[in-house]
Formats: sequence, C-alpha cells, structure tokens
Amino acid sequence: MTLDPRIAAVTDRVITRSRTGRAAYLDLIARERDTGVDRPNLSCGNLAHGFAAAGDDKPAIRGGKAMNIGIVTAYNDMLSAHQPYGGYPDRMKLWAREIGATAQVAGGVPAMCDGVTQGQRGMELSLFSRDTIAMSTAVALSHGMFEGTALLGICDKIVPGLLIGALRFGHLPAILIPAGPMPSGLANKEKVRVRQLYAEGKVGREELLEAEAASYHGAGTCTFYGTANSNQMMMEVMGLHMPGAAFVNPGTKLRQELTRAAVHRLAAIGWDGADYRPLGACVDEKAIVNAVVGLLATGGSTNHAIHIPAIARAAGIKIDWADIDALSAAVPLVARVYPNGSGDVNAFQAAGGMGFTIRTLLDAGLLHADILTVAGDDLGAYAREPAMAGDTLVWNDGPTDTRDAGMLRPVADAFAPDGGMRLLQGNLGRAVIKTSAVDPARWTIEAPAAVFSDQDQVLTAFKAGQLERDVVVVVRFQGPRANGMPELHKLTPALGVLQDKGFRVALVTDGRMSGASGKVPAAIHVCPEALGGGALGLLRDGDIVRVCAVTGALTTSADLSGRMPAEAPPAAIGTGRELFAFMRHGSDDAEAGASAMLAAAGL
Repeated sequence: MTLDPRIAAVTDRVITRSRTGRAAYLDLIARERDTGVDRPNLSCGNLAHGFAAAGDDKPAIRGGKAMNIGIVTAYNDMLSAHQPYGGYPDRMKLWAREIGATAQVAGGVPAMCDGVTQGQRGMELSLFSRDTIAMSTAVALSHGMFEGTALLGICDKIVPGLLIGALRFGHLPAILIPAGPMPSGLANKEKVRVRQLYAEGKVGREELLEAEAASYHGAGTCTFYGTANSNQMMMEVMGLHMPGAAFVNPGTKLRQELTRAAVHRLAAIGWDGADYRPLGACVDEKAIVNAVVGLLATGGSTNHAIHIPAIARAAGIKIDWADIDALSAAVPLVARVYPNGSGDVNAFQAAGGMGFTIRTLLDAGLLHADILTVAGDDLGAYAREPAMAGDTLVWNDGPTDTRDAGMLRPVADAFAPDGGMRLLQGNLGRAVIKTSAVDPARWTIEAPAAVFSDQDQVLTAFKAGQLERDVVVVVRFQGPRANGMPELHKLTPALGVLQDKGFRVALVTDGRMSGASGKVPAAIHVCPEALGGGALGLLRDGDIVRVCAVTGALTTSADLSGRMPAEAPPAAIGTGRELFAFMRHGSDDAEAGASAMLAAAGL
C-alpha cells in the first residue's frame, strides 16, 4: 500500500527539520562504533575487573570472540509490572550460551510506580525519573564490555528512559524485552464507579481498597491502556520488540520463549555479524512517526506527547505537537481499550492485538513499512502473531478480521475518523487534549475559571461544594520547572462527579494527567508553564476560559495586559524532592520533552 500523503508530508517535515541534528547523531554513533570504548580496547586490568565474577562465562568474555550482551534491568518486586524480571537475567545467560554468546547484568535503573505515588509527594519525582533512568542506562553501558543490550522495562518513564540512554550508545544493537500484563481482574469501569462513590462519600476506605486490590491483583502490567501499555504498543510499531511480544501474560511458556528468542536475535544482529542492526539506525524519523501513528490509532497515553519528543531528540530528531496534531487528523481510532472503551489490554490482545492493528494500519498506508526493525527489514514481521507449536515458538500471520468489533476495528470501519490527540493554542499558551474518551458534546467548554495552585486545593473546594457549577478548573504551577510536572489523576473522580451531575467541566493545567485519564476534557501540559512566565500565572477566578478541541482554541476573553503574575508556591522539600531541584531549574518546556538533561546536552 502506498503511504498516505498526509503521513508522508509530516515525515518529510520532520526529516527536513532534523537534518543537521540527525547527521550529527549518525556521525556520533559511527565514531563510537569505530573508536569508542569496547572490550578489545580495554586494558588488561579493565577487562579483568569486567569478568572477575562471570563464573563459567569467564573464558568466553576474556577471549573476546563471543558477543557479550549487557542487560539493563528495571527489576524491583514492589512494582507489579517489573516483579517478573527478577528471574530473567539467570535465564537469559543460559539462553545466550545456547548460541555461543554471554550475558551480564550491566546495571539496574530505578523504576517508580506512578500508581503508588499518584497524588502523593513522590509523584513530583516521577517525570524526572525518566532522565535518571536514561543516565543510569548510560552508566551501565559506559563500561564498554558489551556488543549489544537487552533492555528490561515496561512502565511509564522507564521505557522512554531506557531508550533515551541506550540511544546515546546507538552503535549497539538493542531489544526491549517486556514481561506482559497481569491477567484481568475487577472490570475497570467498576473500579471507576467505586472511586467516584468514594469521592462523593458514599462508600468508605475499605470498600475502595477492596476494589483497587481486585483490579491490581498480581504480577504484570496494570491492564488499563495507560502509559505503560502505550509504551509496549510503541515498541512494536517501532520494531524494537520481538514481534507480538507486547501483551503476552507473565509466567506463560510463550512469554518465556519470546524472551529466549530476543536473546538469540540480539546475538544475530551484533556488530560482528552479517546482520548488524544498531539501535541508532533502527530509531529514525520514520520509526518516530510510526510511534505517533500507533499512539493515535489506539487512543494511547497523553504522556507520550512529552516522551516521544524526548526520545526523538536523543536520536537527533525533532518532532513537535503540531506534527502530532497533523498526524491525528490523518489517523483514525481503530481500538477502544479502557479508558477509551470497556475492555482492557487482555481483551485487546484477544481481539487481534498488535498483529491486527499493525496489519490494518499498514494496509491503509498509515505506517511506514520500510523501517529497519530488530526482527526484519520491514514492519511486516509485526503483523504476525507468536504462538507455541508444541515446544517451538512460531509466528503465524495475524488475523485479517477483528475478533471483537467492539474492541478493535479495521481502518475502513474505525471508531472515529481521527486519533483524538490535538493541539490547543491561544492566548493561554499551547496544550494537548485527548478527545478519544470524551463525549463530542463536551469537546467545547466555555466557563468561568476556578484557579488553584495545587490539586489538594481543588479537592478541598470540591468537598465544600464550591465547584457545583459550570467551571474550568485551572491548576497552575504544576509544570516541570515548578514541581516536576506531576500527574493530577487524583482529580479525575471529583471532576467526573461534577460532570455526571450535568455541569460543563474542563481542566486546564501545566501539569500532566495520567495515561488513564478519560471522560473529562483536559487541556494539559500547557506551555509556557506558569512559573516560566506563562499566561496561566495571570488568570484570576471568574475569568472566562474557552477549551475547544474542535477549533483548537485555548483562550480567555479576559484582558491579561497589565496584570502581575501570581506568586508561585515555595519549592517543596521532603521525600527527596529537593534533590531534583537542578532538574526543575534546567528543564525545558513540555513540548520539547521537559528534560533538563537533554537541554543541558544541547540536544
């Protein structure tokens, strides 16, 4: 199928804008491959340190003839999605030996759970944990002991962080290895119902905890389609997984064999072989556009409006919200996964999953087929489904028809004609809005503003009945420079209650909302942020604010000229937040990726 001209036009724009940076990046990784730090160039003392504890693998690592895979792991057993990784390294070492290679754990990276920190102080560390993970990945790979890397991570900031760090070692081949979603528990719609009842004071803490525990009940990724599962989708459409690896449950034979296949494939695409596939060559402008297309087609997380530009910058590529908006106009919504529908990612997988999704998008000319993937020379390999034939892993052609039209549809019969992630702009700045879960009757909200400086103030006003009206709730001083840009998902039940009572409600913030945010229209990631001189700092209670996803407007009718900016809250300390002050002070805008690290590096 010929590429859709609208996708081609955005891709060409990204290529042109990125020409200088991409050339510099490709030159960097070529130099690193030829003259960088690697095992043959290590001194005897360096090398001896590197294999001192390698046991039976010592001779192979010492001899330098076999590929040595560096495992970078985000394992911890508090985070359900990453708990399965505990046993991966030992098994991966065995699988490496099967094909004459070796593997070592190069390093660990932090993996915080936004589900645990949501609405808490720790959430102010969340976004900057991505840069910490990227730097930790760089530390792990800096030893020069490895000819390829296996990246073990799934959740919100972890996959972007691993990928950003690994891209600075883009001469190495790399495969991201997921662990899969937990089996389905309490239906997400029921969980939300109980949350709203709790917000109204109609059920107690014990009933709420029981509902949450029935939803988040075991090892694996949370099953709603938030940032973690959007990560897995993106790695598939970018060709950085083994095909079909995203949504296979933990603890299954198929899950194990996909990881085994990833280890074997890493050895096959190493730099000494005939099929060398460096990460930096795989992640090009077309792969980045594919990531956006996949995000839009499946109604994925708004957090990736920040992460995709950051990942792209690490590879010398520049993409912005206008590009995402243009792609959204071209890409129809083919999946309805909770919170955009009733079924979770397990239901999505059963309906045809990534194999069907990639096939229908390729057939419609909406994805770049001609990208270099870890599995093949084009994306067609990802329109297949993995399966076990006895004890053997095989890939079969993916379904040509959906198995559940309420969950997953072909492009020709899409749920909506566009991807539902739009750019808003006006005299209040630039922002992102996700419409795929919002009733079209609520795509335009114009109402008096109620202005707050933190989410707890909003909840206090809600409980006091002060928001029982048509209202645009403005929560400012939530940007990366102010407090690390926390997610404000804690507001979702309260705002949902107001909307269900018939009020016209919207949220405007320079902070983030969770990838699980749903039915309340929200203009998020507003930049410039209030602390950086943005217009949100000039708003006052009662100013009329218009949020319109139809026309792309984010405006106020108030005359802001001559107003003095509101005073920002003092920088918070405690829970380690003070340690991240340098990241807050140096961060750039959300549209650029909200990264002090990338800004300081001049990327």
